[in-house]
Amino acid sequence: MSEEFGSDFITIIDDDGQEFELEVLDTMDYNGETYMAFLPADMDENDPDYGIIILRAVLDENGDEVYESIDDEAQLQDVYEHFMVLLFDDEEEE
Repeated sequence: MSEEFGSDFITIIDDDGQEFELEVLDTMDYNGETYMAFLPADMDENDPDYGIIILRAVLDENGDEVYESIDDEAQLQDVYEHFMVLLFDDEEEE
């Protein structure tokens, strides 16, 4: 049995109908909800808008997973800080 290693990518469509490809960094369950951290796959790292994108994963009326933005700034900051610990905490222990 072989396992694939490497990055996972998803394509999302925003409210304006534009497609974006995102690289999945990690998934985290926090306060009873599921959040995912992404990096834009189709954007240059030097672009001023380049950075971590955090979306909440929810189920729609058909039971399909969809991603929604977090509108509450305090909640977004809290989730962001937890992702930073999750993503970068193990690097400091070396």
